[in-house]
Amino acid sequence: MEIALFQPDIAGNVGTTLRTAACFDVPAHIIEPCGFPFSDAALKRAGMDYATRANVRRHADWTGFQAWSADAGLRLVLLTTGGATPLPGFSFTAGDILLLGSESSGVPPHVHDAADARVAIPMRAGFRSLNVAVAAGIALAEALRQTKGFPS
Repeated sequence: MEIALFQPDIAGNVGTTLRTAACFDVPAHIIEPCGFPFSDAALKRAGMDYATRANVRRHADWTGFQAWSADAGLRLVLLTTGGATPLPGFSFTAGDILLLGSESSGVPPHVHDAADARVAIPMRAGFRSLNVAVAAGIALAEALRQTKGFPS
């Protein structure tokens, strides 16, 4: 299981997601450009010292990330408010990458279309979306539960 953030806007959310990835020993990917200067200092507040201990791979752009994930044979599972499958009904595999869009605009149509699967976290009516770092944690926990991938 892996996590990928598409052009994230907010350093605090990236730091929180990297902290989650480090705690669960899950590789994380940052698909640039970011909406902030990517540095240890920018991530330190939310990620604390955990963010620097995460297994992070940076990708210069979507094209590079997509080529890498295809070569690795990993399935892209997009977390989206426009998802076709509710999270509780989706079956994860150990070779999945949980892909989350930027806080301000999600992902563009060509990224949405490139995903192998689209998943939505069910929410109460009238609410647009969850914080991206919270959504990453919820989906990762469910994916790890299903694949028995929690660290021992």
